[in-house]
Amino acid sequence: MPLSHFDAAGQAHMVDVSDKEITARVAVAEGHITMTAKTLALVKDGTARKGDVLGTARLAGIMAAKKTADLIPLCHPLPISKVSLDLTPDDALPGVRITATVKTTGQTGVEMEALTAVSVAALTVHDMVKAVQKDMVIGGIRVTLKDGGKSGRFEA
Repeated sequence: MPLSHFDAAGQAHMVDVSDKEITARVAVAEGHITMTAKTLALVKDGTARKGDVLGTARLAGIMAAKKTADLIPLCHPLPISKVSLDLTPDDALPGVRITATVKTTGQTGVEMEALTAVSVAALTVHDMVKAVQKDMVIGGIRVTLKDGGKSGRFEA
């Protein structure tokens, strides 16, 4: 199956979605950032020097979803109708689990927006507590749900 972001000559191009049906679309992505239990305690207690880590990361993720087309060269700018982020401290990691849900009604999906939201939220957590711990690990970023459009529903 040929890749849609390349033309017949192998040059990168933005996919033409003008003939696609306008449908309700949703994507959910997840990821996590691991840290020590001591660092996680700062995040949970809200005592990190830079302030409310989870609230700031949530806002950063929302903002990132809205700016995805500015960051990823071949993404279409989309009228996003919903972005929500859940940042859940998890003692078992230890760290923070991040889930983003993005919705639109349009001609192309919002998987990249959901992935970008999770990525930037995780980067924001890292930025806010890196003074305490420099070796945190961001990982597990993936699409877990995509629905709407010609290809239908995907669930991981």
